[in-house]
Amino acid sequence: MSSLSSNPDDFIAGFTSDKLPITGRIVRMGPRSLSPILQRHAYPDHLGEILGEALLLSTLVGSAMKFEGRILAQAEGDGPVSMLVGEYRTDGGVRAYSKFEPERWAYLEKVNKGAKPHMPQLFGPQGALALIIIQDDTRVQPYQGIVPLNKGSLAECAEDYFRQSQQVKTCLALAVRRDAAGDWHAGGMMIQKMAGDDLRGDTEDGWREAKALFATLEPDELCSEELSAQDLLFRLFHEGGVRMQSPEPVDDACTCNEERLRQTLSGMPDESLLEMAEGDGTLGIDCQFCARHYDIPIELVTGPTN
Repeated sequence: MSSLSSNPDDFIAGFTSDKLPITGRIVRMGPRSLSPILQRHAYPDHLGEILGEALLLSTLVGSAMKFEGRILAQAEGDGPVSMLVGEYRTDGGVRAYSKFEPERWAYLEKVNKGAKPHMPQLFGPQGALALIIIQDDTRVQPYQGIVPLNKGSLAECAEDYFRQSQQVKTCLALAVRRDAAGDWHAGGMMIQKMAGDDLRGDTEDGWREAKALFATLEPDELCSEELSAQDLLFRLFHEGGVRMQSPEPVDDACTCNEERLRQTLSGMPDESLLEMAEGDGTLGIDCQFCARHYDIPIELVTGPTN
């Protein structure tokens, strides 16, 4: 893992306040994580922005996990975008991809006259956001929490998830942009209210203050190349005393490999595999996340054929 000094644009870090009753996390993504993912897929700009937001969300949530595993922020529906997913793993690897219908997307862009679509436009009235937690320990069943995609932004829908499923008051801000050179930059921040206790007393007033400060965040600040994360946190919360914890880098890293694909294919009927095979007896498989292509000899999956 690289250090923050050598990788200033791609990291996740927690932060705390000495006076405000909050815990928080801040993430920055750029040339080592989000940018290569979006450049590889070449999605329309607004779709790239929203997929980037899903990746920021999964990273903000997943990086706080106390076990080894991964978390997926997955949105599905029957609109122009049928599915998108951003995945964060506790080793710092991230990946993402989306499925959409180009003709319906082009019509939506025309209707919106270039404005960013809101969630119901993208995923339809039945669209849903799921946060899926999968531990590396296979004895533990995956956890899934779902919330409707009925708000304007992904961040607003995710705030509903925390309020309804986790019963934790949460503020989220996510920002993604592409510069003139075609490189992508993103930033996100999350704060959550700490419960009152004998030491802190009632925390409602402090939470209202933290929310008011958080509301002054600008999207350009979140993904600025000139404003460091430390400076941004100090700008927001300096009166309450803010401390950023040691950052952990995030990197574009897919988990696909030939062995895993062979195991998946081996569970399919031989007849289906034979129908999929190329004329030279290989199965051509593309990873949806990283677009890597695999040519797997069919006999490695089915065994020798006569």
